[in-house]
Amino acid sequence: MRVPFLDLRAEHAPILDELYSAIGEVLESGVFVGGEQVLALERELADHLNVHHVIGVNSGTDALRLALEGLGIGAGDEVIVPTYTFVATAAAVKHVGARPVFVDSGIDGFLIDAQGIEAAITPRTRAVIPVHLFGQAAAMDEILTLAKHRGLLVLEDAAQAFGARYRDNCVGTLGDAGAFSFYPSKILGGLGDGGSIVTNDSALAAKLRRLRNHGRESHTSHLEVGHNSRLDALQAAALRVKLRRVDAWNAQRREIAAIYRQGLANLPVVLPPVEQRSFNHFVIRASCRDRLKTWLADRGVETVIYYAVPCHRQPAFAADLTVSSFPFAEQLAQNALALPLYPSLPDVAAIHVCELIREFFDRVQ
Repeated sequence: MRVPFLDLRAEHAPILDELYSAIGEVLESGVFVGGEQVLALERELADHLNVHHVIGVNSGTDALRLALEGLGIGAGDEVIVPTYTFVATAAAVKHVGARPVFVDSGIDGFLIDAQGIEAAITPRTRAVIPVHLFGQAAAMDEILTLAKHRGLLVLEDAAQAFGARYRDNCVGTLGDAGAFSFYPSKILGGLGDGGSIVTNDSALAAKLRRLRNHGRESHTSHLEVGHNSRLDALQAAALRVKLRRVDAWNAQRREIAAIYRQGLANLPVVLPPVEQRSFNHFVIRASCRDRLKTWLADRGVETVIYYAVPCHRQPAFAADLTVSSFPFAEQLAQNALALPLYPSLPDVAAIHVCELIREFFDRVQ
């Protein structure tokens, strides 16, 4: 049985008519950038996330970059970020002229170590970006308490965690601002690039709406130098269709995760924490990761390694390093493996993956 890592055609098949209809409405309207589709999506996202303001932008990366700029982060500032994450988190800091300061993962998982954040604070530190990686929620109580005590801004990178909750709140809504990605592989994915910034700060929201559109306040007035980072109406229309199903899809993701959790029990692998309720990816850890990946690939199962080269070892950030030892991130880079997980993945396929992994440990280990 072939099991792809992601199958967007299968995800879209039940909703093709609705997607075509939504795209047709945009074509008939003649409004392709901004407009009512984007405004409607922003309202619907705000209701879904229980947040005051949503600002649609053209990518998750721009969501991070514009949020930092809107929060006043710039040259000479330092922003604390995890090293074990996609490079966009740190790159956004560089884009605004600030310096990313890397912190290791915690001993018990993929997320930034809250104690490491405190140790990394200097007089130049202005903000911290916790990443809710793979759908796991970072330790926001500790991070927010520390940030308040030390006068730091908090920008949540929730690109991989739409629908995840911390306590009773949606992740992305707890800090000063949150950034989401609508890249097609995300929990709420569009038909191309897209993203959004969320905040409860009305003044910040107004500034972000200007920044995404060349700093424009009115047709003839530009209050600051902004960017071209508007969300396309076609993407907004498709996302509105998918948003109506995202809760059900997240429930399906949890069901698949439960199959993995049961099928991989008592094997020499580390599973995601039981409290994880949102799954952009189901990532296991195994000391024999590379051999397991090859074994599965030879039998038609696609897996993905996140992130084999952490940010602190990327040439793009070589000049920013002050600490060279990130042992837990290095360990994750060597043993983390993401298994196929998406709403349309058949149960039988997930069970098959478990059977192959059990066979691997029975025969190879």
